[in-house]
Amino acid sequence: MEQHKVIILGSGPAGYTAALYTARAQLDPVMIDGNQPGGQLTITTDVENYPGFPDGVMGPEMMDLFRRQAARFGTRFVNGEVVSADLSKRPFVLKTDEGKEFSCQTLIVCTGARAKLLGLPNESKLMGFGVSACATCDGFFFKDKELVVVGGGDTAMEEATFLTRYASKVTIIHRRDALRASKIMQEKAQKNPKIEFLWNHAVVDVHDPAEKKVTGLTLENTVDGSRREFRTDGLFIGIGHEPNSGPFRGQLDMDELGYLIVKGQSTATNIPGVFAAGDVADHVYRQAVTAAGTGCRAAIDAERFLEAEGH
Repeated sequence: MEQHKVIILGSGPAGYTAALYTARAQLDPVMIDGNQPGGQLTITTDVENYPGFPDGVMGPEMMDLFRRQAARFGTRFVNGEVVSADLSKRPFVLKTDEGKEFSCQTLIVCTGARAKLLGLPNESKLMGFGVSACATCDGFFFKDKELVVVGGGDTAMEEATFLTRYASKVTIIHRRDALRASKIMQEKAQKNPKIEFLWNHAVVDVHDPAEKKVTGLTLENTVDGSRREFRTDGLFIGIGHEPNSGPFRGQLDMDELGYLIVKGQSTATNIPGVFAAGDVADHVYRQAVTAAGTGCRAAIDAERFLEAEGH
């Protein structure tokens, strides 16, 4: 079994930044890529809100730059996803989906979160081309456009309200005739003159992948089953996110949604030597720049932890 000082799980902005800092600290980090190498930015087209890229950058290109920088200082990359972890004692033992086992003195969990999607036939084909699960990431690209937000909870209300800064009109489509969002979020959306509601409808498909842009939706009435076409310039999915924290359930402290809980201003979890960074521990900001910042903090926390133990 391979033994290491530091293993980093996940290869988004948090993971790559943690790898960069631990590699420069000569801790010889190993990064296990995870189920989506490069993280959520690999399905993002233009990134215009990351500092240092005044003309914007494509998401996959930026993640490649992150990876090359981490590799330059000696990070070793391993393909695979950790499916089980024994954190009951140190060194910690991890097992990947390929049956490989690794052990480490410190672990930095940067496994991220994934947007809950609708499972539509063309959803993945148009992700980044008019379909999005992040208004703060992509809203800017829809100035004076008509948009749709799907969902009935706080996430959908927040997304819709934010999008009215840019869009000419936002339609919230909900499969029921009542929202589950908090009262204050409902009122905020209902009072916004740019927001309209379409009740008792579900989105069953999005068009048009041939044109590589969203031109409209197919809707189904949840009461009588009838279908109709609905023109729109973009589809924002506001049904929430799900943290990739499954392998640590029952070992690391989590909130009711599964986000890892860290102590105070640090990135330390309830198990000494295990640190968490990025979206797996953040359900509020969910931005590349904030994830990278916590990746830096986790690396420094891990370095100081090992130094205190004489490694």
